[in-house]
Order: sequence, then structure tokens, then C-alpha cells
Amino acid sequence: MSAAVTSGAAGQAATKWDKEVDVLIVGSGAGGLMSALVASHNNAEVLVIEKDALWGGTSATSGGGIWIPASDQAAAAGFNDSTDDAFTYVRKLSADNVPDANIRAFVDNAAPMLRWMTANTAISYQAFPYPDYHAENPGGSPTGFRTHMPLPIDGRVLGKDVATMRFASPAASLFGYLNWHFDETYILLFRAKGWWKHLAKSLTRYWLDLPFRLTSRKDRRLTLGNALTGGLRDALNQRNVPLWLNSPMEDLIREDGKVVGARVKQNGQSLNIRARKGVVLAAGGFDKNKAMRETYAPLYPSTQLSGGISSNTGDSIRAGMDAGAQTLNLQSTWAAPVFYVPGEDRGRLCTIERALPGCMMVAQDGKRYLNEAASYHIVGQQMARRQAQTGDASPTWFVFDHRYRHSYPVGPLYPIQPDWLHGKGVRSILKKGRTVAELAKAMGVDPSALEETIQTFNTHAATGSDPVFHRGEAAYDKMYGDPRVQPNPCLRPLDQGPFYAMPIYPGDIGTNGGLLTNDKAQVLDTQGQPISGLYAIGNNAASAMGESYPGAGVTLGPALTFGYLAARHITGAND
Repeated sequence: MSAAVTSGAAGQAATKWDKEVDVLIVGSGAGGLMSALVASHNNAEVLVIEKDALWGGTSATSGGGIWIPASDQAAAAGFNDSTDDAFTYVRKLSADNVPDANIRAFVDNAAPMLRWMTANTAISYQAFPYPDYHAENPGGSPTGFRTHMPLPIDGRVLGKDVATMRFASPAASLFGYLNWHFDETYILLFRAKGWWKHLAKSLTRYWLDLPFRLTSRKDRRLTLGNALTGGLRDALNQRNVPLWLNSPMEDLIREDGKVVGARVKQNGQSLNIRARKGVVLAAGGFDKNKAMRETYAPLYPSTQLSGGISSNTGDSIRAGMDAGAQTLNLQSTWAAPVFYVPGEDRGRLCTIERALPGCMMVAQDGKRYLNEAASYHIVGQQMARRQAQTGDASPTWFVFDHRYRHSYPVGPLYPIQPDWLHGKGVRSILKKGRTVAELAKAMGVDPSALEETIQTFNTHAATGSDPVFHRGEAAYDKMYGDPRVQPNPCLRPLDQGPFYAMPIYPGDIGTNGGLLTNDKAQVLDTQGQPISGLYAIGNNAASAMGESYPGAGVTLGPALTFGYLAARHITGAND
């Protein structure tokens, strides 16, 4: 710790500084770590502070996908992309109040950011044929190659830091501890030839990771969000950039309207840390702040159903507001349908299950009301709006038959594992009936309504059609369908008893409204002017996507890109 120093403007009490750096990063998710790394490469002295005892933020628990238009990886895969097409696509989907300049800054700088990251870290990304969520819109890509997924990283390079890294989300790991790569999802999901050998090899590797296995449940084969944040932390370690855990920011420190540092609590002591060049707020949204949700995002009031981590309570957003920042779209979230297992600290994102054949979703009146296979953001929004209007969509029921039960996973419910071998929390939410009427009674739904819904659904599904909700028609729907089922990989009658149901809720994977920023990630005041010394990225900032979700990775892609731009602007690299 440096000796305390003081500074202050004439007529103001001088601030006593306990430590000085060039750049202070608040939050250790992917955006914050990227910003720290870029600033360090540009010769800045950097400190990263993390409120929690674990680092990596929600990014570490995520799928790690990033949406990057016109990347080198896409070009290598034969996809001729255009940043102008990407701008057209996002602009049409995004909220009108999001400035063109912010969208343009993202689409123009995303590929250079990815190029820089792969050149300066051990992280490797591949472009995947993953369709945009609204690929039918102008500028959309039905063939994909804008979504990129990270390759695995050996976590042993992190040394002791791997033990304090956040686990992947239960929805992005097997048995709650075994990491997997995106490609492996399909091997296990469809039990491709040799799948059990692959699983046995993975389990053997995990359990024989000795002596580490005796002290930690952590899988040191880092995949998905763990690979992204792990690769960034490894690069920061090589540059000796410190990351303080258990060090929440208490407030921003201002002098003459300029943010010059922050008050940080460490080991029970409040410290004044000066940031000579700037402070970057990268501490996530207000996912777990019930009061803020009820005030700003009433369609999504539940903290329990959010997939965000427990430390995301909006502290840095409130600090920015106290510093005079303008906010934008605080009503918005990255909406999603989630399963919730009693006793867990967050909802489990439901991505794949809804598109697979042999299932449907019904409200508490026993009737379908949406295209189950649409993007999780669209489905989550539809569920939340219906709940606000009719009060019968939280929970909605995820209904499936015997064939589905033993073919595919349903959130925490594994297909080969008997019901009785699942945990008490899972068993408590699983409903079962020998007939549809018996299932309906277990659900508390009118049996005749559910029987009629399933009969109508089955009649059309047998021909591969869904005339009311058009499930399986869009390119994105088919992405998660079962290609072995034709003519529509998303549709099959529910005709084999016993029948099952699990509650599914309108939730989210985080809030995405926040502090208003410009195209350099500078936080703007209520007059639209930059607050000197203050930057915000990721879910601390209002998303350039507005209330839309153009494709897989539009949370992390912009977080990394604006983290890159913020650090370059702070250090003068953009000049």
C-alpha cells in the first residue's frame, strides 16, 4: 500500500489518498478484465477491484459467446460479412433512444477488439453457424458466423487463482461441476455415437486431476465463460495487474465535477484510491436488487429468477447516478424463460429444451400462447407481458411426454437418470401423470383445456406444422431442433405416456439498462455531456441493443468491445 497523499481544489477539503493508480476498474467480469488488459498494454498502472470473494462476474457463469460482425474468423469460415449490414440489423431492432453512434462504435470495433484479444491472450474464438435471432430482418444472418465461441483453456496456468474463479452456471455445466465446450453439447444432447466414451473420458480427467481434486470441485478444463475470463485473467497475471477480492466500491470521489477516484472497502477499512486517468464501472447490473427492480423494471420484479450473480446489486449504477449520470432503459432486461430449483440462488436459463420436438409450454389456463422455440429473450418478454396482463404465466408449464423425458434434458432433469435419483429440489417441481388429465390435475390446470391443447397440437405436429405460432419455421428455431426429426425438427406429437410438466418462469440473465454512455464509453450527465474521468461498460451501461437481443453473444460482445474502447480512450490510444 502506498503512503497516503492528498490533493484538492482551492476552497475544497483535500482528499487523502491511500493509493494511486492510472486506471481503476470496478468489477472483474469479461468487460472489466478486457479494459484492464488494454490499459495495461498502453502503459497504464491498473487496479481491478471485485466486490465478491470470487472473480469473473456473471461472464464466468455464461456461455462465453460473443456476437462479432465481420470478424477474421467468419471470413476464414467463408462468411462474407459487412459492418454496414450489421448496423442495419441492430439499428432496426434497437430502441429509438439508443444513439446511432453507439451502435456504429460497436459494429465497427468489435472485430478489431477480437483481433487484439486473440493476439494478446491465450483465448481462441471460433465463428459458428449460429443464426441471428431475427435472421429474417434486413442485415440479419440466417447462416450465422457472427456468434463466436471460445475454445477450452487449461486452467492450471492460473495457479491458485483458479480456486477463486466463479463456477460455470448450473445450466452451462454437467452435474454442476463438469465444464463442456459448445460442440460437446450436441454430442451429449443427441447421444451421438461414442457419446458415453466421451463422457467417461471427461469424468476420468476431472476426477484424476490430483491432488487439486482433494481441495476443490473446480474443473480446471476451462470452457465457455470460464475460458473467456480465465484467459483474460491469465494475461493480466502475466502483466502483474492486481485484482483485489472482497473489495466493494463504496462511492466515487469527485473534484470540480471530475471523477478522480473511488472509496473502496478492503479488509474492513475504507480506502481512498485515486485514479489519475479514469474509473471504469464494469460491475454488472442490478439483477439482485429487489427495490431497484420494482422501481425501474416492474415487468421483471424477481431477483430469485434472475440468472445474474448475487453480488450484482446495482451499486455502481447508483454511484454513477449520484455523480450526476443520466440513465437509459432501466426498465429493460436480457429476458429469458428460466427453471427454478428450490434452494438455488438463481434461475436456470432455458435455451435448448423449448425447441426440441415433443414438448410445449402452456399458461395456467392450459393453453399455448407463444412460439416455444423463439429466442429466449423474445419468449421471456412474452411471458413477462402475459403475466402482467393476465397473471397466469408465472409459472408457465413446460409439458412433455415419456419419449421426450428419456431423450432430452429438461433443465436440471437428466434423461437417463430415473426420477428418484434426482435431488429433492428437482423432484419437488416435477409433475407426472399416466394420462394428460392426471397430469393436468397435478399441475392445477383444467384437464379438458390441456387435453384439447395437446390434441390440437398433436394433429398439426404430426405434419410438421404449427399454424398459429409457426414453431420451427425460422432459421433460429431450427438451430436447437433435433435434425433426426422431419419434416420439422422442432415438432413431434406428445403421444407417449406417462406425461410430465415442470414450472418455467419469466426471468432474465441480467438487467441491461444503465448509465447512458457515448461511443467511447464515457458516462454522460443529464445535459448529455461526458463526466470527466468516468466510464461504464457491460450491464453498468445502457445496452446499445436497447431492449432487443439480436443474436447469441450480444451481452459479452459489446461489453468486451466497449471495455476495449474505454481503455484506449483513457490512455489516449484513440487519439
